[in-house]
Amino acid sequence: MRLISYKDRGFDRALAELNRQAEPRPEVRETVSEIIAAVRKKGDAALLDYSVKFGGPKISPGKIRVTPAEIKKARASLTPEIKKALAASIANVTAFAKKSLRKNWSMKNAQGAVVGERFDPLPRVGLYIPGGTAPLVSSAIMTCGFAKAAGVPEIVAVTPAAADGTVAPALLAALDLCGATEIYRVGGAQAVAALAYGTKTIKPVTKIFGPGNAYVVEAKRQVFGRVGIDLLPGPSEVLVIADAKANPVWVAADLLAQSEHGAGSVVVLLSDSSKLIAAVQKEIERQSTLSTRPEHLAKAMANAVLVRVRDMAQAVEIANGFSAEHVSLAVRKPEALASRLNSTGGIFLGDISPVAAGDFLAGPSHELPTGGAGKAFAGLTAEQFQRRTSLVRYDVASLRKSLPTIETFCAIEGLDAHGRSVSLRLGK
Repeated sequence: MRLISYKDRGFDRALAELNRQAEPRPEVRETVSEIIAAVRKKGDAALLDYSVKFGGPKISPGKIRVTPAEIKKARASLTPEIKKALAASIANVTAFAKKSLRKNWSMKNAQGAVVGERFDPLPRVGLYIPGGTAPLVSSAIMTCGFAKAAGVPEIVAVTPAAADGTVAPALLAALDLCGATEIYRVGGAQAVAALAYGTKTIKPVTKIFGPGNAYVVEAKRQVFGRVGIDLLPGPSEVLVIADAKANPVWVAADLLAQSEHGAGSVVVLLSDSSKLIAAVQKEIERQSTLSTRPEHLAKAMANAVLVRVRDMAQAVEIANGFSAEHVSLAVRKPEALASRLNSTGGIFLGDISPVAAGDFLAGPSHELPTGGAGKAFAGLTAEQFQRRTSLVRYDVASLRKSLPTIETFCAIEGLDAHGRSVSLRLGK
């Protein structure tokens, strides 16, 4: 862990160094470009070759798609506790998603024409779900659940399989319960390429959603334009703002929880209390010994930064500049502080609100912007599974009122055919 203070010489420079650049490494960019080109040219053959190359199972094209029998077996194998947990998470995600869907509307403009918007579900979407040795069941729910709530008719999921070709039963069950219509046991950049360009087995989709490693994220970046994408989510991030009254046990627990996502996880604490920072340090050390993977946590926490700020105003300023995926407000009046945060993916109000609850159960999707992208992008929402269409309807009266303005614009821009297309309708 690294400690810095607003009193330090070079404090501003140290803060600037915290900001991430979400640019892919050249070798990642080049590798992904080669993979996409190969899948476009060779289809299933390249898809399966790369899967084996990167540790996936050796299977035939006919085994790429998960069968209904496998899904049925997976659902039957779940314990009552797992079934209950899946149901609870899906219920919250569905309720939240339906609240955020855009609704059709219409109005009359100043000239009397009827204008409005219509929102339709995308026809076919692709979901990337990290799998293999660590299947992210929660990510399945927090992407697929939103797609189903939006009414998407074709929901295609891709996920890496284990070395024996199997997919975790809980993951298959979650996808099925959330409405996935097709599930394929392939992952990596090659799976993203298959979703974008299609193969003999996998038909192309309209838009791709979901988190993944650096190669998956870069693949989404490179296929953008051919298809839509949701976000370019990178390593997990948590920033905790804590005052002197915060519970150091809980603060340390949140920092350690997010570090479980991997060595690239970004962990930051901002506090105006030296005593609180010291207590959090001790708790991190104590709780690390309770982990079943202490070495794993140690690698992630090696890059953690604990910052002593002058006051809460400075903490907010730093947080807005940093733009973290998750911000936990372990302060006495979290609502007041939250109203001043304008670039985070998700805000957790009060130190009683664990970030982990948002990862699994609360309702909002845990797929949130990272790498500073929160300054311009929001997290995954149900409306991203909808396509907007504008609607315009004139009658003779409203068109006659509009003609003088339209003709003026036509004269300014030199588009006389545009003007005639309106005046002819009015008998001129």
